[in-house]
Amino acid sequence: MPTSHFAEIIKEFKLSETFPEKVLKEASEVSAKVSPEEIKGRKDLRSLLTVTIDGETAKDFDDAISVKRNESGYTLWVSIADVSHYVRPKSLLDEEAMSRATSVYFPGECLPMLPEKLSNGICSLNPHEDRLTFTAEIDFDAQGRRIGSSFYKSVIKSAARLTYTIVRQVLVDKDESVRQKWSSVVNDLMLMEELADRIGVQRTERGSIDFDLPEPEIIQNLEEGTVEKIVRSERNKAHKLIEEFMIAANEAVATFIAEKKQPSLYRIHDKPDAEKISGFSELLHHLGIPFRIGKQISPASFSTLLRQIKGRPEERLINTMLLRSMKQAVYDTDNIGHFGLASDCYTHFTSPIRRYPDLVVHRTLSKVLDGKRGGDKGNEEGELKQLAKHCSEHERVAMKAEYASRDKISCLFMKEKKGEVYEGIIAGVTKFGLFIELIPFFVQGLLPIRKLKDDYYVFIEKNQVLVGRKKKRRFQIGDRLTVQVVGVNMDKRWIDFELKND
Repeated sequence: MPTSHFAEIIKEFKLSETFPEKVLKEASEVSAKVSPEEIKGRKDLRSLLTVTIDGETAKDFDDAISVKRNESGYTLWVSIADVSHYVRPKSLLDEEAMSRATSVYFPGECLPMLPEKLSNGICSLNPHEDRLTFTAEIDFDAQGRRIGSSFYKSVIKSAARLTYTIVRQVLVDKDESVRQKWSSVVNDLMLMEELADRIGVQRTERGSIDFDLPEPEIIQNLEEGTVEKIVRSERNKAHKLIEEFMIAANEAVATFIAEKKQPSLYRIHDKPDAEKISGFSELLHHLGIPFRIGKQISPASFSTLLRQIKGRPEERLINTMLLRSMKQAVYDTDNIGHFGLASDCYTHFTSPIRRYPDLVVHRTLSKVLDGKRGGDKGNEEGELKQLAKHCSEHERVAMKAEYASRDKISCLFMKEKKGEVYEGIIAGVTKFGLFIELIPFFVQGLLPIRKLKDDYYVFIEKNQVLVGRKKKRRFQIGDRLTVQVVGVNMDKRWIDFELKND
């Protein structure tokens, strides 16, 4: 979809669609090739088999990975685009990136934090091209516990641009034709899977919460600029592999910087309020799901719960309600840990092309490695605290804009289907109606309570059900209904249903 489809959303959320000419000019002066001079002083990892794994439509590749077995277990190299080499503090590119704070992703389009010459060009870890990177080299024991790490500027040459689908076909489907095509990386992918699984076990055992909230995937006809279908996006072994490695790198970097007592940006997630968790516990009780929080609120309790309800009709509701009970993760200079990940020390290091905090962390890490930690530490921390607030606020705006764009696409897709009848599942219950997810498509709309005309329905919040006063009919999460599309409001970005065959 061209950004013109999202013009009102861009305006509504005050997003920047184009770059100022002076910023583009500064970007145009950046060389499109890595020179021998730029490589000097960097660790040369070009002989190490390194790959990127991203979505099919991705154009900016922040991270590349390599894994080898060693005497004590494994060594993981997470090499991240060295954006700080090209975007210098106080430059026009830097000021623009800081102002935007993040890239914003719409279906089929992106409002990038950096001009495309950098984001899709020299900063992107494109295959078979020399690229400047910042590497986290992490050693793990045979059980997947981190036992050592080092950090350095490097140069890599990615051997392959892999997609999540290709990696799934290799590791899960064991598709022989795909394995033959990518035979040069199959063994490395199998070793990566082995390490990621072991890191994942360690993370689960410490209580890290693994939310499973599916996202819509928009299948487009690029030639016609239309939406062919909207489906539930896949989260397969390849996604989890990358997640584990990026979390491991972020934790290793955060721990190193914290140990050096250098002011920095952390990604923090405070523990939830007891009152909200009490309400969540009551909901579970009325759903017939036993849950005991104990004297101390710990992520392990929630982690266990989500594994127990896997595959149940209420799974999505519980994931959503738990997420709403949590506080939002934000950036801050005070490291209070990350509750959701059950991590004592966490930051964002792995996506400097699309997130400004990651670029700041790269600069901080460089400063520590170079031994340049002088200056007024209090003043530095004060500036970082303001920046943390700015980046957290812009992240929320970007998320709201992205949700709005998905709603817009859903409405465009369903606009021509007015009058059609579909099977759906109740995905949410509120005092004003039922949120219905259509079975053929990953699209939600509202069946307003006023359209349930056979009775007067009352919302019982603690049970998350609508109950008819006279007939006692109940509508609850997971129930199947037949609904008709009766309205699509493009301005308000919502879809209305009414009950059929009732």
